[in-house]
Amino acid sequence: MDGFSIVLIVVGILAVMVLLAGVKTVPQGHNYTVERFGRYTRTLKPGLNIIVPFIDGVGRKLNMMEQVLDVPHQEVITKDNASITADGVTFYQILDAAQAAYEISNLEQGVLNLTMTNIRSVMGSLDLDELLSNRDEINSRVLRVVDAAVSPWGVKITRIEIKDIEPPRDLVDAMGRQMKAERDRRAVILEAEGQRQAQILKAEGEKQAQVLEAEGRREAAFRDAEARERSAEAEAKATEMVSEAIAKGDVQAINYFVANNYVKALEKIASAPNQKVLMLPLEAANVIGALGGVAEIAREAFGGDAPRRNAPGRPPSTRSES
Repeated sequence: MDGFSIVLIVVGILAVMVLLAGVKTVPQGHNYTVERFGRYTRTLKPGLNIIVPFIDGVGRKLNMMEQVLDVPHQEVITKDNASITADGVTFYQILDAAQAAYEISNLEQGVLNLTMTNIRSVMGSLDLDELLSNRDEINSRVLRVVDAAVSPWGVKITRIEIKDIEPPRDLVDAMGRQMKAERDRRAVILEAEGQRQAQILKAEGEKQAQVLEAEGRREAAFRDAEARERSAEAEAKATEMVSEAIAKGDVQAINYFVANNYVKALEKIASAPNQKVLMLPLEAANVIGALGGVAEIAREAFGGDAPRRNAPGRPPSTRSES
């Protein structure tokens, strides 16, 4: 092999080396910064990129995907001087590779320290009860503060979550006793309220029953009075009719009236509860005579052809025979 061939081989090797030095492949989700003599010039995007060999060089390789950063446990003193332990997690994403590479020397450490500091600041401004019940508000407040602080670094804080809040053991026991006492108090109040409501409903029911009973008695008295009034009117009407019959000389009507009252009187005597055997020696002829008077009235009312009796029947006698 002569000298010319050796020179060609060397030139070929140098050309390959120059080509490899000038071609850069950036994977998806990453950005590379380009430095020329130590100074930032531009940013290489994902894909195939060409740079000036031996003059330009890759400075920083940055991950542009959203990343997760664990926040370790730390002690926090609340507003009411309660000592607790809290940890969390931070999600962030690099938006500007140049700022993330050259505005801060250690990006992850800076985001972590900011998150821890602001968690202590926000939690320290709240009471323990507010701290345990307002976790979403704590996350929002810490997120706003940290995101504003890392904005000059070309970083976006997408989410900050508080994972665990651990109060001291004695404080947890005291809170448990407090919750139990509060539940017992509520149970006693609810039981007393239920008994009170039951007594009120019972009293209302008794009052309503008494009102309805009084209404029933009033209605019954009204009905009884009305019945007595109707009976009195009927009796007065019957008496008036008998008086008119007497005035007209209708003896049969008088016989019917007297016989009807006579039979009713006997019915009342026979139906008395203290009367077991009733023995009344009555004149059968007198009762038959009264019934004959009823028959005469019927003939006159329906226009019968049977001859009338000349002698009017006399009312039955109630004398007892010895």
